[in-house]
Amino acid sequence: MYRILRERGEVRERRRQSTHPPRKKPELMAEAPNRVKRVFYCLYTMIDIYSRYTVGWMVAAHESEELARQFIEDTITKHGIGQHELTILSDRGAIKTAKSVAVLMADLGVTRSHSRPKISNDNPYSEAQYKTIK
Repeated sequence: MYRILRERGEVRERRRQSTHPPRKKPELMAEAPNRVKRVFYCLYTMIDIYSRYTVGWMVAAHESEELARQFIEDTITKHGIGQHELTILSDRGAIKTAKSVAVLMADLGVTRSHSRPKISNDNPYSEAQYKTIK
């Protein structure tokens, strides 16, 4: 039956399938030395250690103390976390130890915990995620 239908052009895909235009590979052109620049973004992320669920994330063009404050405050508000219910483990980066972020965490009742200096495997799951994203 299908052979006869195929000969007459009656056999076709019945499902509606979308077709995507082919993706164009980016090409970098340089007219002189040191003229091609890359764009870097900063990823702010908060991961629940128990469930490995990313509870909050934000991508920004630059790293700043104000963005870190906004990110932490928005994530805590979004999930309805009360005072003294949250402990944040972070590396010893400048943003995490900044005075305004420290004051915000104290105001929100967040306990701060830092990884040990020069030891990147205190939270291997988070570090693995960063490597995957890069």
